[in-house]
Amino acid sequence: MPIQVIVVDPYQLVRRGITSILEGEPNVNVCGEAADRREALNLIQIHKPHICIMNNRINQQNGLDVIEKLKKDGAGCRFIYLTSNMKPSELQQALMLGIEGIIPKEALPEELLFAVGMIGRGRKYFDYDFMESKLLEGFQKNDCHLTPKEQEVLQMLSEGLSNKEIASRLYITDYTVKKHVSQILSKLDLPDRTKAALYYHNQGLRENVTV
Repeated sequence: MPIQVIVVDPYQLVRRGITSILEGEPNVNVCGEAADRREALNLIQIHKPHICIMNNRINQQNGLDVIEKLKKDGAGCRFIYLTSNMKPSELQQALMLGIEGIIPKEALPEELLFAVGMIGRGRKYFDYDFMESKLLEGFQKNDCHLTPKEQEVLQMLSEGLSNKEIASRLYITDYTVKKHVSQILSKLDLPDRTKAALYYHNQGLRENVTV
């Protein structure tokens, strides 16, 4: 079944451009376009899309605030947020909302298609270069040391893998994975898996881990 997507942007030209990119992918179907929150909610209620691609500005509103209102109105789809820049407070808001994807507007069409595919399969996607910039300046490197196994688990968290998938790859139990994740979050003083993944990419730990 194709991934059902709606595109929300106040400008028709931008919407059509994104739609044109997505329609070139056989496994993706754009089931609607919206210019504002009201139109977006109507499309979500009618089509129940898997993914909503949201611009960072919807007329006079912040796109994150629009997403928050849509979620309160019962939107159950996943969200990809398109932006050129974010303040640390906006990144914090995006993480608190549980947004599944953040992509810069300068990204290549191939990256958008890749993100839609990843998120359509239940994972998350954050543009690495974008997230490694000043967006994460508030995340300070922790001096604590993760064990080699914890570093492996952290790397897999950054790939969006579930506990079951990590357990299968490392040949350990789900319970053991949960213990490792708990230790990682405790040592790095982070509240959840998403921030642990962002910490991983920001600190360049992937260069020091071999799986």
